[in-house]
Amino acid sequence: MGMQAALHLLYPPQCISCGQAVISDFGLCAECWRATHFISGLVCDQCGTPLPGPDRTERVLCDDCLTIARPWERGRSALLYGDNARSLVLALKHGDRMDLARPAAAWMTRVAQPILKPGMLVVPTPLHWFRLFRRKYNQAALLSKAVARLTGLSQCPDALIRRRPTGTQDGKTRDGRFANLLDAFVVPPRREAVVCARDILLVDDVMTSGATFAAATEALFAAGAQSVSVLSLARVAKEA
Repeated sequence: MGMQAALHLLYPPQCISCGQAVISDFGLCAECWRATHFISGLVCDQCGTPLPGPDRTERVLCDDCLTIARPWERGRSALLYGDNARSLVLALKHGDRMDLARPAAAWMTRVAQPILKPGMLVVPTPLHWFRLFRRKYNQAALLSKAVARLTGLSQCPDALIRRRPTGTQDGKTRDGRFANLLDAFVVPPRREAVVCARDILLVDDVMTSGATFAAATEALFAAGAQSVSVLSLARVAKEA
């Protein structure tokens, strides 16, 4: 009997969401899988939100991305925020479930394939130092590290810093979200050479309005980045 098989006898694999028995490590049980909405098929090429209709090879944009100036190039998300996906995101973000970064990064890497470029630099959106001190870890940095490992790309966890506390975005209007994050991010001088002339894959846990990604993208371009694409674990989509 191999070591892995022996470990499974002692510690049977459990659903990462509810703890029920599953076949393989870092998996979801059937019930949690059904309650987790994975994004597939036709999506907006810039923000990753799902769109109606059959999948197509040409670039398609959602209504928001046709009307809002997005500074980044392309974007993807693995899950539609809600139901069990929301529970997983909150567990990773506030519940000390750092183990969720591994399966989450695998889902993100799968959907990111169309937007990856050779030699991309993977960069997480940063927390302000005070929030990082209180939370002890940055969930975006955990996802970024795991995505970099799975894709074979380089990662720079401190390519961006959040230079002022921005508080929560909850309850703010779209304009309020963008105003709250204006000039909130900067590439520190010691990392400008790493970012300059590079294609960047910017990683975060959730995309709602796109304000965080937009502000972080602008900071990367100010430091000389060649291009920026964005990748999130979950996407908040407008209700039909």
